[in-house]
Amino acid sequence: MGAVRIRDIQVYHPSNEVDNEYFIERFRQKGTEVSGLLRALGRNKRFMIDNPAENTLTMAIEASKSALQSAGLSAGDLDLIIFTSQTPEYLLPSNALKLHNALGGDLNTICYDLNANCAGMLVAVDQASRYMMGNPRIERALVVGADYLTVHSPDQPVYYSNFADSACAVILEAASDTRGLIDSIYQTDTSVIDNSLFPAHGLSNLYREEFTAKDAQVQFTPFDDSVCVDSAVDSLRILLERNGIAKEDVGGYLFSQFSLGNVKLVAERLGIDEQKVTYIGDKYGYTATNSPFVALYEALKAGKISRGDYLVFWTVGAGWQNVSLLMQY
Repeated sequence: MGAVRIRDIQVYHPSNEVDNEYFIERFRQKGTEVSGLLRALGRNKRFMIDNPAENTLTMAIEASKSALQSAGLSAGDLDLIIFTSQTPEYLLPSNALKLHNALGGDLNTICYDLNANCAGMLVAVDQASRYMMGNPRIERALVVGADYLTVHSPDQPVYYSNFADSACAVILEAASDTRGLIDSIYQTDTSVIDNSLFPAHGLSNLYREEFTAKDAQVQFTPFDDSVCVDSAVDSLRILLERNGIAKEDVGGYLFSQFSLGNVKLVAERLGIDEQKVTYIGDKYGYTATNSPFVALYEALKAGKISRGDYLVFWTVGAGWQNVSLLMQY
């Protein structure tokens, strides 16, 4: 089997930038104090859609166009398009097909959507890489992760004041000068399966007279997310040990940007050099399905990661599921 590497990565976010004071004042008027929450999560700025013409799909299209242009490719060069989101603009047709149409994809391009909540883009890159490794006819893939959660959670303090809107596009290609995707680990614990629900009462109840549009918005029940740290530390140790890679030999650690506290805890318990752990949640907010890849994008821009470096990704999806990947860039 051949290797699969990341050829290019690009990010799109709306132009509207907001800071913590907006959320603090908004929820203070509702009788809820979020300043401590934002401080604990490590927030400062983030980008939010304020243009009705923008949505999950439009952001994905812009990120994809940028990635293709940066890589010197056209949509006709893509053999596979995977779109991942927990807030897709459409359920039918698939957003991957919408992307294919907007970009001008080839007749033989494979297209499908995937939803693994905030773990979505890691899962999609894992699946795309393994598909490509097993099928030599698939030479290039476009994986796009986008979320527009702010429109679906205006009354949820944890979601609305924490999450932000963006899209990230990654181009994968077959390569012989890298190990590419090396390994992945999934740990799943569904003990909090109903703590995040969207639509709140399920799709089948959207049209019942007793429910309004507001009843369909995100429903969130807070829970202790520190248990995810235990799972992350365990899975990352296994990931490195079974592949014979020392933590010091990893060039970059790209973790979930949900909580600065959790990022620090995982790094501390693994004994990782904090200079190798990229945190961009203060600048972007929490961008959900794509947050580890937005961190990679920023690390590359800052010159912190070079070709040949080992990369370790970790994130967690609602419900919950920890996902960790080991790659060579």
